[in-house]
Parts: sequence; C-alpha cells; structure tokens
Amino acid sequence: MTTPDTPVHATPKPPHPSLVHLSNGGVDLVLACHDHALPEVLHWGGPLHGAVDDALATASAHGVGPSALDEPWPLTLAPTDTDGWAGRPGFALHRHGLAVLPRWERIDVDHDAHRIDVRAESSDVALMISLRIDLAGVVWWQARIENLGDDDLDVAALEAALPVPDGVDEVLDFSGRWTRERAPQRAPLREGTRVRETRRGRTGHDSPMVTVLGRSGFDASHGEVWAVHAAWSADAVYRVDALPESPPVLGAGALLRPGEISLPPGASHSSPEVAFVWSSEGLDGLATRLHCAVRARSRAPHPRPVTLNTWEAVYFQHDTQRLTKLADVASSVGVERFVLDDGWFRGRRSDASSLGDWTVDGDVWPDGLHPLVDHVRGLGMQFGLWFEPEMVSPDSDLARSRPEWLLGHRGESERTWRGQHALDLANSDVSQYLLDSITALVEEYSLDYIKWDHNRDLLVSVHAGRHGTVAQTVAAYGLIDALRARFPTLEIESCASGGARVDLGILSRTDRIWPSDTNDPLERLEIQRWTELLVPPEMIGAHVGPDVAHTTQRHSALSLRIATALTGAMGIEWDLTTCSDEELDELRAGISAHVRLRPLLHSGTVAHPPTAEPGLRLTTVTSHDRRSAVVRLVRVASDGRSLPAMLRVPGLEPHRTYAVRPVEELRSPRYPDLKPPPWLRDGAVRLTGSALAHVGVRPPSLDPGQAFVIEIHADGTT
Repeated sequence: MTTPDTPVHATPKPPHPSLVHLSNGGVDLVLACHDHALPEVLHWGGPLHGAVDDALATASAHGVGPSALDEPWPLTLAPTDTDGWAGRPGFALHRHGLAVLPRWERIDVDHDAHRIDVRAESSDVALMISLRIDLAGVVWWQARIENLGDDDLDVAALEAALPVPDGVDEVLDFSGRWTRERAPQRAPLREGTRVRETRRGRTGHDSPMVTVLGRSGFDASHGEVWAVHAAWSADAVYRVDALPESPPVLGAGALLRPGEISLPPGASHSSPEVAFVWSSEGLDGLATRLHCAVRARSRAPHPRPVTLNTWEAVYFQHDTQRLTKLADVASSVGVERFVLDDGWFRGRRSDASSLGDWTVDGDVWPDGLHPLVDHVRGLGMQFGLWFEPEMVSPDSDLARSRPEWLLGHRGESERTWRGQHALDLANSDVSQYLLDSITALVEEYSLDYIKWDHNRDLLVSVHAGRHGTVAQTVAAYGLIDALRARFPTLEIESCASGGARVDLGILSRTDRIWPSDTNDPLERLEIQRWTELLVPPEMIGAHVGPDVAHTTQRHSALSLRIATALTGAMGIEWDLTTCSDEELDELRAGISAHVRLRPLLHSGTVAHPPTAEPGLRLTTVTSHDRRSAVVRLVRVASDGRSLPAMLRVPGLEPHRTYAVRPVEELRSPRYPDLKPPPWLRDGAVRLTGSALAHVGVRPPSLDPGQAFVIEIHADGTT
C-alpha cells in the first residue's frame, strides 16, 4: 500500500545485540542480528524459559554440506537470491526493467520486549520491517520499501516470511465458492515452493484465508501448529517453501501485478499487515489467539444487536406498508435493529440498474424513508441501510454522466458481473462523491448501521494506465476510514456476495462480516465453524432464514435454524409476516435465549472438540473464568450406532461443580428416543468439571437436522 505512513522507528543503537528476544502472550520470537544482513529467526513458538544467549545461536547454526555455498548463509526476514535463498523471494525490485539486488550497507535495529523494528539501507533502497507480538501472542509483520535513488523504483513483491521448525508435514488451507465459502482442504507437505494466489480484486470466495502447517494428525484440540493470514482485502499470495537446505518457511502478502507499484525518488510503499500465529493446542488454540487479538483491536459495540435484514423478506418489492408491518412483527419477537436492504434508491426495481444513484426513490418513498425510519425507531429498534458504494450500473445516471469514473483499461470498462461495473475509487473525485452521498443519507436519517456490499470480482483493475488493485483497495479503506471519522458510532458490516471479503484488513475497519449468502443451517454450520478460525463469533452475521433455504431449497426445522444462529451475531432474514403464531413464539424464545446468553457467547473461548461420530458437530463457548459454558451439538448425518456417545465438555475447572441443563427457552425437537436420558427428564444434573471433561453426559438421540443445546454454570453462577 503506497501511503504516507509514519516511518518505522529505527534509532541506531550501536552496537546492537546479537540476539533479540521478544516475548508476549505465551509466545517467544528469537532473532539473530547481523551487521550487513537482515535478522534471521532462530525460534518462533513456545516460551523459552530463562535467559536466551549466544548459546542458542551456536546450537542453531548449521554447517556446510556438499554442493553448497562455501559459508553458511542466514535465512533472513526477507530472503532473496543474494542471501543464497532458492525459494520465493521476500521482496523483488526493478529499475528500468533490471533487477535491483541491494547489498545492505547499514542495518539499524530498535527493539523492546514485544517488538523489533529493522531498517536496512543500501545506496538507493531502504527496507523497513517491523515485528510485534501482541498480548494474544500473535506476531504482526509489516514492511516498507523506500526509494533512495534518482530513478523510479518498481516493487514487484514485498511479502512476509517466517521459518517454522523441521518436522511439519501437513498443510491446511481453504477454498470455496459462492454459498460454500471457507471449505477446508488438507494435504501432505511436499518439497518445493507451494503458492496459492488470489486474483479477484477482493479477498474472494475461494480465499486461502489462513495457511496452517503442522505435524500429521493435528486437529481442533491437539497438535502444535503454525499459521499465517494476510490482513488484506484484495489479490494475495500465500506461500510455503519446503526446500532441502532450510527449515520450512511460511508466508503471505499482497500480490503485486507488473508495474503496479512504481515509486518516484523519495516515495515509499508499505505492505499490508500479516499475522503469524502459533499454538500448541491445535486449531482452536490458533482461533483463541486470533479472537483475542481481533477483539483487542475492535471498536465493535457490545452487546451486538439482534438484526433483521429485509433482503429475503421483500427483495426489491419495497413499499412503506409492507415494511412497516414487517417492522412491527420484528419488534414483537425481540429484534433490536432493522436494516433496509437493496431496492430503496432511485430506479432500483431489480439488480439491472441504478447502482451509483444514491438518492431515495421518490416513486416508492414519496416522503423519503422518514415514515419507515420513524416507525422503526418508535418501536425501539435501530435503523440501518444497504449500500454498494464501490459499484455502478451501466444503466444509471452516474454511469451516463461520468463514464470516465468506471474502472477499466484504455477507456474500456471490464465485463459486467451481476449487471454492474466497478468504480475507480483511486480517482479522488469518485471517492469524494461517494463520501458525500453516503454522508448525506447518514445525516438525514441518523443511520445506526450500514451494510457495505461488494458484489463482483475485479477482473481489470486499471488506474492511471497501470494495474490498480492496490490503489483501489487502499482507496476503499480510505473511504471507510473517512466515513467512520465523520460518524464514530456508525456500525458497518462487510458483505461481498456473501463471504468474498473476509479478512482482518476489512475487519479492522468494520464491525462484522457476512460470511455467506446461504442461510441453510447445515451449510452455515460448516461455513461459520471455519470462519471462526479467524473471526470471533460476535463479528459473524448468523441469521435465521425461512424453512426452505433460498440458495439450496432444503427444508430445515426452525429449532435447527435458531441453534445455528445462536452463537454468532444473531439475526433474521425472513418475511416474518408469513409466520404462524407458533413459529413466532419459537423465534421469540430463541432470541430471548440468545440475548440472555449473549454476554458469554460474544466474549468467551470458542472450541470444537472432537466427537465420537463423524455425523456430529460440536461447538462450545466457555467463559474466561471457566465458570460457564454453552454447548451445541448438531447431527448432520446419521450413524450406525443406536446408543448416543457421551457428550464430553473440556475446558472447565476440574474441581468445581457445575449444573448442566438444556437451554430452557429453546424448543427441543422431537427426539427419536422413546424415553430420553434420565438427567433430561429430571431437567438437570450436577457434575464436576473433571467429570464433564472425561466422562460427560449422555445426550438424547438426534436425527439428522436436529440440534441439542445445553448451558453449564458453576454453583452460585446464573
């Protein structure tokens, strides 16, 4: 990202120490510093107790084997060919089409217990790398290239890379598609360089999201694992280098197109932040660290309001009477925020027109949105509005009057997608128009919330005659930042055709994400489970849809839909005016349960303990003091056993006694048991944390598509 960043602090401290030991959050990082080479990482992982001295460097040093460089070479923070590195380079630079291979003449190191800032200079280039360990033990990496020469400098790559210990032999990352986001894929780690690139101009439904390395057999609860995530909302690179002459290297960064970043003399380019995470407790351990880190950075309000979004209720069929009635029913079941989705602006009767014309449609809303907004607020609910600011319809006043504002190449816009083009946000006139348009509506209606959508890939991102994906993304960030500076309490949701922009770059500027356009609860269970590897559940929109999902046409019980939405940022995507009284009563009770349990669900530690049967999905949320927990068990497929396996719940205090009971507000499905387990007939059972972890409780039999939710509280806790 080419931005006027504050320079990385790099006060010379001659002579700098040979070893730098960073420690925070139960994670240690040890670097060896050199006079004319960038530091190299000797250790990233668990805490090293006691003093770290030169003996560690001596113990870690390698000899020289046959058919190799005559002297040992360091695997630095940004390895390149000149270091003796044969993997993917940490950075790549060019002038006039010729490679620039800096020989560092000066290296300054500044550090304290939790961070290190390194500045390396040659005659015409400076490279700054900052590493910081936060309280959660997450290592945050960021770098900047500065042009000290007299000619333009092209930056072809600037990527984070850290070595992991030998012995890792399995890699996990993700792919997916629309309504099937974040599908996990695991494979043996083979020798060579493994690269996943995304080239969609946004994070993408098929984003790797997180790349995890570990030893075979690691799972949710067990195994030492190392992971990387690029906090970047556009084209990205995820890489693993497993070369014969080095430990494995894990990395990520923005993917830069040829000629995209060209720095005039004195200019600089900054990378996005990259998060490196280590855990000795499997994937849930990674998630716990990431959740703590994200929560510490978030300004998201608590508690998170229960939201009704109108999209699946009315689609484009807007009228005041229908939406007022919907708001009445929503309020009656406990909804706290009402969001008017696509279709409210001038001429927008379908997705074929009008994006970019951000004024209220006077034909549909002759008095503006005020009658609906006033009615919603009179019911005690917040009001939110849908936008897709980065896009424009060819059939719009904006496109007709400002064709030069469209993102494209040599005056030709890219192919349409959902009947729309992208706007060139890096054009300051475009960003100012959007900021002013949104500001006017936020001010007029005192909006509490914006759903910010992004419904297409960017295939030809060209700005000022060169690739412009980075400029487009930085401009989108800047637009959101400017809006939030004007309206500090405004809450923003990131949506992108569902879950195509789920990353910590956008989430550092927004308050929640929409993980998928499917509300089918069986699909959502998997999507939410893996989204939770990166994002805390209170920042994941989880809505109750109708009995037949509009994306899969699958029928599901309301009890399952409520149980699936219970743990996230709960909401509704359903025309409640069509519901029976019985459905409304069940939904009202489910929302009541969520609101009562929300302080725990939106702050606790999330885990996915293994189950004895592959057709079951288990999710637990445990309070930080380990005095309370909520446990959700869902059967997604039948099993050969007729006796349900014991439901074991780890993570509680072993010697403390707990009351275990079903969540009373949730309507239990009709279990196939002729007689349920005795403790369920009694309504509760009291067990120690140790008994719950090692023995457990007998759940009822569940048919596919049924859920069982219990709450656990220590004696004296409500």
